[in-house]
Amino acid sequence: MLKSKLKTLVLSASVTIFAAALILMPDESLEASIRGLDMWWEIVFPSLLPFFIVSEMLIGFGVVRFIGVVLEPMMRPLFRVPGVGGFVWAMGMASGFPAGAKLTARLRQEKQLTRIEAERLVSFTNSSNPLFIFGAVSVGFFQNATLGIVLASAHYLGNFCVGLAMRFYGGKDDETIMNRSTVKKRFFLREAFSALHQTRLKDKRPIGKLLGDAVTSSIQTLLMIGGFIILFSVINKMLYHLHITTFVAAGFSTLFHLVHLTEQLSIPFISGLFEITLGSKMTSGVTEATLLHQAIITSFILGFSGFSVQAQVASILAQTDIRFQPFFYARFLHGAAASIATIIIWKPVYERFSDEQLSNAIPVFSQQNAYIWNEIIYWLKTAGPLITIVSLLVYILIYSRRMFNHFD
Repeated sequence: MLKSKLKTLVLSASVTIFAAALILMPDESLEASIRGLDMWWEIVFPSLLPFFIVSEMLIGFGVVRFIGVVLEPMMRPLFRVPGVGGFVWAMGMASGFPAGAKLTARLRQEKQLTRIEAERLVSFTNSSNPLFIFGAVSVGFFQNATLGIVLASAHYLGNFCVGLAMRFYGGKDDETIMNRSTVKKRFFLREAFSALHQTRLKDKRPIGKLLGDAVTSSIQTLLMIGGFIILFSVINKMLYHLHITTFVAAGFSTLFHLVHLTEQLSIPFISGLFEITLGSKMTSGVTEATLLHQAIITSFILGFSGFSVQAQVASILAQTDIRFQPFFYARFLHGAAASIATIIIWKPVYERFSDEQLSNAIPVFSQQNAYIWNEIIYWLKTAGPLITIVSLLVYILIYSRRMFNHFD
């Protein structure tokens, strides 16, 4: 009872302080809100929407079930999840977070995963997409396309390590896994096609209805994601101006000193725990640190994903019986694994592909790659808002039509 009352007191006090900060610092909060909105408006919405819609269609048509049967011999021994986890993993890496959480929740609702399997799967299928790592972080912040190879390699290698570690999660609690995994010992292409066909027949929605549901579901999720991006952008800004970030960073400075990292990285590290974009940008601006130290901190920030992304995942998982706690612990593991992987692969990868000696200069041979990623980012910023507007108009049209038919 006392714990519950204390929790109520802390939450109430936190919200009150946050509201007071918004009133006292309206200019800073508006600036942070606009920054978060621009990110969602220009990059997040147009880059994630096609993946979300296509994923919903693939699930409805049974293609995901087909892939699940095909990949069962690989995913089950490695990660103790069904073969459909391979589809979620690939889509999560291609489209970025929180696509893995959305697809995992969707498959759980379809009863293609048990709860323990879903908790394992969601822990290692949420990751940054290559566009963000190469385009925004490496080229946009560090002006170094070669660094993207290290960050991406360490990030996805860390993801793989989390998946291997999470296979031990659940233990004997998930008895249905063992029972189900012994039903079929051999794989036949005919069985995979049969599963695809049966799944399609089970979903009796016509193609038009299926497409409409995919659009509305995807846009609803992206609207929720946009709200969290803006909210945590403001929270991060308020914490900085209230000197809470500086206070917490002082404690981390001692820890960084013990592991021979520059103390000036502590504030960007704390900011990155809340929002990865701001944390990565601030890390790139610490001139006192070597590029290796900046890469280590950035890798942890990317692996941890930030409380902003974690809140998005928690909101998606709340629609199911999937628990958030395993995912939260896995983020620390991913951040640590990615940081260690960065240290291990730095010499064989970065120093091999670059002529730099731990500096921030741009290698000549990587300028062409930097140009490509800059072009992609520029195209998204130019066409992204138009895609967002058109998609929202389509969503409003579909939603209004359904509401009108419902009242009829």
